[in-house]
Amino acid sequence: MKPRTFHQICVMFIVAVILSAVNAVGDDLPEIRKAGVLRHLGIPYANFVTGSGDGMDVEIIQLFAKHLGVRYEYVKTDWGTVVEDLIGKKVKAVGDDVEFGETVPVKGDLIANGFTILPWRQKAVDFSDPTFPSQIWLIARADSAMKPIKPAKKLEKDIATTRALLKGKKVLALPKTCLDPVGNKLDATGAEVVIYDVNLNEMAPALVNNKAELTILDVPDALIALEKWPRKIKIIGPTSGKQLMGAAFPKDSPKLREAYNEFLKKIRKDGTYDRIVKKYYPTAASFFPDFFKK
Repeated sequence: MKPRTFHQICVMFIVAVILSAVNAVGDDLPEIRKAGVLRHLGIPYANFVTGSGDGMDVEIIQLFAKHLGVRYEYVKTDWGTVVEDLIGKKVKAVGDDVEFGETVPVKGDLIANGFTILPWRQKAVDFSDPTFPSQIWLIARADSAMKPIKPAKKLEKDIATTRALLKGKKVLALPKTCLDPVGNKLDATGAEVVIYDVNLNEMAPALVNNKAELTILDVPDALIALEKWPRKIKIIGPTSGKQLMGAAFPKDSPKLREAYNEFLKKIRKDGTYDRIVKKYYPTAASFFPDFFKK
């Protein structure tokens, strides 16, 4: 047998890598079923993951695990590492782009905790069909002289009016989240950004405790804050367009994502989804009727 040339060896190596990648993509759901456990990466946030063993996303993923015939396991993480805990690579958001770094251990199979679908995240993970609507709102203490905007007929006008109010004002923001000051382009408003190094659940109480005059919050957290601190905070107006949240999956787990989307369709059709939403976000449908309509 003639010895293989360097070119032949390179071709064989490339083919082996491609076949290996294809096999890896096809085995994601079977591997989870074989292991007998679905690892849910979550961060205590609003009523998606309460931190007390329940929450909207906790209940949905528990039901999904049961649907798959595997055991549910919750894996607590944080906003700074949640994506890398899923994909096994260090990540750094750079505006709407993302940079990948060194390899790290994979700790979970999916992310679900009110995870906003953002451009940079879409380059690192694959999202499910939307699970919840969102938007970024400007929130002030009730005693602030700033008044809620008068809604116009177009959302773009409301956003521009609200953002114009930020000039020269101290506003709380939180990097690496949906409240990231760069992602929300707060520098363009002339606001004095205050980075409050806490988790998202602590942004509203920080405002109440006078850490800044204003904060931006996403809709789910704002709805919870209005319930917890009635007559202490008020909504000024939107600073972003409408957004969506979803569960996040590694890009090499298409079968798991597909199974989740089919499961989500099922529970939306049979009423299970609506029941869970009403339990944790009873007023959500009044703010986003189009999303929750049958």
